[in-house]
Amino acid sequence: MRGRRNNWAELGILGFLGLLVILSLVIPQLFRDQGVSPLLAISVLLRDTDSSAARQGMEKAADEFGVELRFLTPSGQDMGGEQEELFLRELDGGAEAVVAVPWDPESLYAALLRQKERCPVVTLESRMDGAAGMVAPDNALLGRQLAQTLLEEWDGGEVILLNTAPRCTGVAERLQAAREALEEAGVPVRTEESLPQDLEGAGWMLAFDPAATQQAAERKETEELSLMLYGVGASTAVTSQLERGNIAAVAAWSDYAAGYLAVRQAAEAVQGGSGPLSPLTFSIIRREEIYEPENQKLLFPIMSSSGR
Repeated sequence: MRGRRNNWAELGILGFLGLLVILSLVIPQLFRDQGVSPLLAISVLLRDTDSSAARQGMEKAADEFGVELRFLTPSGQDMGGEQEELFLRELDGGAEAVVAVPWDPESLYAALLRQKERCPVVTLESRMDGAAGMVAPDNALLGRQLAQTLLEEWDGGEVILLNTAPRCTGVAERLQAAREALEEAGVPVRTEESLPQDLEGAGWMLAFDPAATQQAAERKETEELSLMLYGVGASTAVTSQLERGNIAAVAAWSDYAAGYLAVRQAAEAVQGGSGPLSPLTFSIIRREEIYEPENQKLLFPIMSSSGR
């Protein structure tokens, strides 16, 4: 009998110790969970031509500021209309903030006004009424400097200005500033809202957004045109065209920094602490300047950070 009682006592002690082990694992986790703030839900409206570096910058900021990102990209069939639909859907779905590259800032603002419950909106590239902030270079200064770069090589002939995103205020500001600089220098200009069908004989062209720059460079390469093209962007596709000589020069800024700052500002706006940002620094980069150290950081951010 005594042996049996000892066995039961030992089992009881073992059971009690096991319970203590379980409680020691579970209780701290419960307290940790109570202290963790829920992630902020931020929706990001991109375009199909936006660079992967911008997205990487956004994801970095999301990790640092406790944000859960939801990326959405219009199909491109009706960019403005589809972006507005996605914008409204995210607002109705409970997004706490929205980061957008607005195709049509006026329509997005009108959509925001129709909502009873509004959230902070941070824009990239173009300003929007009612937005909590904008992350972009000084668009007018960029347009003037891009035009000045062309003027350094211009030896006569008409310059085509590509206005492929007429409702995008950032692109419009760049184009207007470039037009003024060229006209002041006595250069004849012509504005086109799409790439002309016949570019044979065209001598000079300015493009003011990355998609238009890429498309014009691809046309130049395919048709072996002598066109001198000046554009915008630091995406892999644009950089490749610059490297191959299909683009004379680009205005480039850090897409990674832009993405990071946009998400950071959106998170701060949700928490009531957002403030205005300074314009992004940009550089005019010619083909022969691609591999200068500072330019590599803009054009090859991943390779540069790995020690190239």
